[in-house]
Amino acid sequence: MRVCVVGDELVAGLGDARGLGWVGRVMARTTTENPVLVAPLAVPGESTSALSARWESETQRRFGAHSDNRLVIGLGSQDILDGVSVARSRLNLANVLDVAAASRISCFVVGPPPRPDVDDDAVAALSQAFSDVCRRRHVPYVETHEPLRTHEQWHADVAAGDGVHPGQAGYGLLAWLVLHNGWHAWLGLPEST
Repeated sequence: MRVCVVGDELVAGLGDARGLGWVGRVMARTTTENPVLVAPLAVPGESTSALSARWESETQRRFGAHSDNRLVIGLGSQDILDGVSVARSRLNLANVLDVAAASRISCFVVGPPPRPDVDDDAVAALSQAFSDVCRRRHVPYVETHEPLRTHEQWHADVAAGDGVHPGQAGYGLLAWLVLHNGWHAWLGLPEST
């Protein structure tokens, strides 16, 4: 199995002193019989437009012709900062998911968490739009915004760092949400304890 993880700096774990981010923490809790190649392909400050333009060429270099190829999409709030409309954001994600489906690449999407420098209602609306795109395509979607919107530990962890990105505790919360919202089922594995 080969899993490519595309997205912004949250995919790379920016701000995590341990360097694991949510991706590393999720993989540390994922036990498989056969080895899994995980390729985090993060671009800081990436919008869905940029992600849509690059994901295919970057993942093709890592996917194998005879492998079980999987794509994890970690979405952030850059579209809001760049003034990308919700309709365009939806279309960008839909295009990625549709091209992946045509290539028989199974997808898993992680939505944008809250950010103190981005309007909270705008992030909620963007997350709902992403969720709807995934629901219509039967793609697992992890809602991170709503559970973390008023989570004291999340906000304290972000405030203790650069004021935008989480630290170890915040990435632990993101990993917990991924692990408890369809991750193992998507990989065809029994739930972790």
